[in-house]
Amino acid sequence: MLSVTRLLIGEQTPGDDLRYGERRPGAPVPRPVHSRPIVVWNITRTCNLHCAHCYSSSHDEEYPGELTTAQAFTVLDDLADFGIPVVLFSGGEPTMRQDLSQLIRYATEIGLKCLISTNGTLLTEERVAELKDAGLNRVGISLDGLETTHDKFRGSKGAFQKTIQGIRNSLAADMRVSMRVTMTSQNVGDLPALFDLAEAEGVPRLCVYHLAYAGRGEKLLSFDLEAEARRQAVEFIFKRTQESHRNGSNLEVLTVDNHADAPYLQMWSRENAPDRAEDIEVLLAKNGGNSAGSGIAAIDNLGNVHPDQFWWTRTLGNVKEDSFSKIWTNPDNTFLSQLRDRKPLLAEPCKSCSWLGICNGNLRVRAESATGDPWGPDPACYLTPAERSDGVLASASTGVA
Repeated sequence: MLSVTRLLIGEQTPGDDLRYGERRPGAPVPRPVHSRPIVVWNITRTCNLHCAHCYSSSHDEEYPGELTTAQAFTVLDDLADFGIPVVLFSGGEPTMRQDLSQLIRYATEIGLKCLISTNGTLLTEERVAELKDAGLNRVGISLDGLETTHDKFRGSKGAFQKTIQGIRNSLAADMRVSMRVTMTSQNVGDLPALFDLAEAEGVPRLCVYHLAYAGRGEKLLSFDLEAEARRQAVEFIFKRTQESHRNGSNLEVLTVDNHADAPYLQMWSRENAPDRAEDIEVLLAKNGGNSAGSGIAAIDNLGNVHPDQFWWTRTLGNVKEDSFSKIWTNPDNTFLSQLRDRKPLLAEPCKSCSWLGICNGNLRVRAESATGDPWGPDPACYLTPAERSDGVLASASTGVA
């Protein structure tokens, strides 16, 4: 995740300690960045919607072999002992798992910080109250456009209104809500309105995701943004973050899953926020870019461990057979070792890119999906050859495509 707000505005935001190794006031000294991964745990694959870009290709059906409550407790014990900083319960749709509140309560009691990633349609007042009572304080809710666009993406008429109500119910319960948007050519035009919506509803955080080519998302390659359209959208996000700060809305803004955003922001800031440029350079160097296999990990609904939440085609082990901590620290796992020292393996243009130190080769699962090679180029990189070589912004864009 690229915290545009922290970098461009200079205000500390939740998660800075994980991304940049910063100590928040009153907090203990943080561990080095990526010393332990955030774990995305797809606790069920069952989902009540049929989203076009679902990386787990979920359906509204039961999936045999999912972990029992007792098995999940054992995994949580190991994650807590291993020092995992955050567990994100995802799916499918995690609220369709009947023991979700039990898992949250147990995780909280043993000292784990947890949140959920949900489509929001099942977040009734009663369900939110139940989750809040269990210890949940943070929730990520996906919204991929205004009503017509969102309902089409989600494969369900009426999904938008249910999600909006889920957002309102969560905010009313004093949950910290992150609104999550995945950009494609089909919904990027709604981006300004989604910023307006987040501010009008009092949502504190907006995360804009780039499309990952995984699951059903692989079928949307033709819907992904072209380089210039992506540049325009990212620059709009930067400008809108500044505007939100100026108008007092103070929306926390992040971009996710395209690590070319980091060098683009560094170059862009030299012309558009020169007072922030030096700090941005320092913080991005601390973060180091894509951290699949080190700072991010995933456990799927069957217990398989993956380098990140999208990479279900790469399995490192299974928590029913070995503990997560043992799998994650296995020195004999060649692919995991390669991910953690990937720079020599990357193909051009990544290998000789001047920004490799703050990008780390971008999203490897997208590269493998597009090229068949886990070390091949990520097609979603939108930097020009001159920018990769000289580190100077080629030209300014004008708005959202």
